[in-house]
Amino acid sequence: MAGESTHVNTIRAGEIGEVRVADDVVAIIAGLAASDVKGVASLAGNATREVIGKLGIKGLGKSIRLTVEEGEVHVWLKVNIRYGYNIPETSAKVQDRVATAIETMTGLNVAEVNVRVSSVVIDKEQAEEIIQ
Repeated sequence: MAGESTHVNTIRAGEIGEVRVADDVVAIIAGLAASDVKGVASLAGNATREVIGKLGIKGLGKSIRLTVEEGEVHVWLKVNIRYGYNIPETSAKVQDRVATAIETMTGLNVAEVNVRVSSVVIDKEQAEEIIQ
């Protein structure tokens, strides 16, 4: 992510003014969309979505990086996948959900969404089954 960037993208310029969206806002949209996909345990390097919600969204820097150039968004994000979920299918859903959310909410075109699976998360119950 652009960290504490103040870079903003003009998404609409009209007769009564313009609408501008900061890179950080686009990254938040991407992070929330990715974490909403079934099978995604969390964004890599960050707390779970519940903890992020309580603390705010400032911790996305390690998980999401993006660039916006000439109205096109390029996204790189890291996720942790829950054990038992198909990684290619879950990653494809993340790509689709992130692109759709950014395009719907901002009007910016998403050129690419690159997903890196950083780890597999095993629930306590699954771990107990494996040990037995």
